[in-house]
Amino acid sequence: MVPRTGESALWAPAVSAGAPTSPPRSAARPALQTLRSRGRLRGVVALLGPAFVAAVAYVDPGNFATNVSAGATYGYALAWVIVVANAMAMLVQYLSAKAGLATGRDLPELCRAHLPRAVSRGLWVQAELIAMATDLAEFVGAAIGLNLLFGVPLFPAGLLTAVVAFAILALEQRYGARRFELAIGALLGIVSLGFAYDLVTVGADPPGVAAGLVPGFPDHDSVLLVAGIIGATVMPHVVYLHSALTKARVYCRDEAQRRELLRFQRLDVLVGLGVAGLINLSMLVIAASLFNRAGMVHVDSIEAAHAGLGRLVGGGAALAFAVALLASGLSSSSVGTYAGQVVMQGFIRRRIPLPVRRGLTMLPALVVLGLGLPATASLVVSQVVLSFGIPFALIPLVLLTRRADIMGGLVNRPVTTALTGGIASVIIVLNGYLLYATLI
Repeated sequence: MVPRTGESALWAPAVSAGAPTSPPRSAARPALQTLRSRGRLRGVVALLGPAFVAAVAYVDPGNFATNVSAGATYGYALAWVIVVANAMAMLVQYLSAKAGLATGRDLPELCRAHLPRAVSRGLWVQAELIAMATDLAEFVGAAIGLNLLFGVPLFPAGLLTAVVAFAILALEQRYGARRFELAIGALLGIVSLGFAYDLVTVGADPPGVAAGLVPGFPDHDSVLLVAGIIGATVMPHVVYLHSALTKARVYCRDEAQRRELLRFQRLDVLVGLGVAGLINLSMLVIAASLFNRAGMVHVDSIEAAHAGLGRLVGGGAALAFAVALLASGLSSSSVGTYAGQVVMQGFIRRRIPLPVRRGLTMLPALVVLGLGLPATASLVVSQVVLSFGIPFALIPLVLLTRRADIMGGLVNRPVTTALTGGIASVIIVLNGYLLYATLI
């Protein structure tokens, strides 16, 4: 029987102060070997998880808003954006996971250690603003889900979302990161099943989907949705979070073991983000197949999409959509709070009570809900704001992971640095064009 003396270090909370980077001296075997000794399948499954937590942020309610609007308005024409954005997300999240594994620090900590103080503080301020935009999408989406399922008014539904988010986070604080990963993974599974059911029920046009994979902008207004889709897919806050999820999760004795673990992190990203990409694509395909085909091109709200599913397909499809929306909002709001703590602790070495932090970042969402502002329009705008925040996370990630003095043997290859720099450049250019088109 494999000794379990090092087990306490396996699932150490990744963001706790002074998180252990190695098991106790009494541990009989390094943690990686302990996990691998469980067998081929169980050993692999035990090493997966961080990317699934990150993936939840890629299917948050903001994605519902942007993908449904894109599918209803332009049919399959913007399917290519989802595919490209998901490929970007895979590379970015892989680099974030690698940074945590290679250095034992998360990205905000690395920024504080290696960038000028003024730059680090500036990055922290914008990250906090981005956290508010993130919470806006997640809380509003979950509130809409509760309203659609149970008729709960939107403002109380937003408060209920906060309560559930705290309960999910309590799993990590009380039982460790693995329980949190499993809970988030279960909610991601609910979202997947909901859209799988709707996709089978609604159907799709394969030639139309294939044509939509050819890049192009149908019109001037589609640029806003493209920026929103990218902002909803390449989420800035989980770029910071993923490195925290991997920095102290599994102990590696030497660089050879770190390289072995990195292979599993790569698999984790491919599977977790692959699932998220399929969910996003199914959102657009369902909206295109159902609403655009029927001439309902102005279905630009989550409530209208839910009503349309019920009217055109049936109550089962509408129920699956609402359940998926609620699961998405609850899980992503928990992940958002987790990421907020990582950002604050990493950049300025401060932690504040979760209720206080949650109250501050959820304030814009409660204002939207309390004033009765258009919920889906607010979600789309929040995703555009997130798109403007992406370069502030990507540029430090590229600059730091290309340095051998920081990354050691896991430093980026030149082609990886070039690709990630290209992603940041494309997003910056797209944001600049969006500002120009909006102001002119």
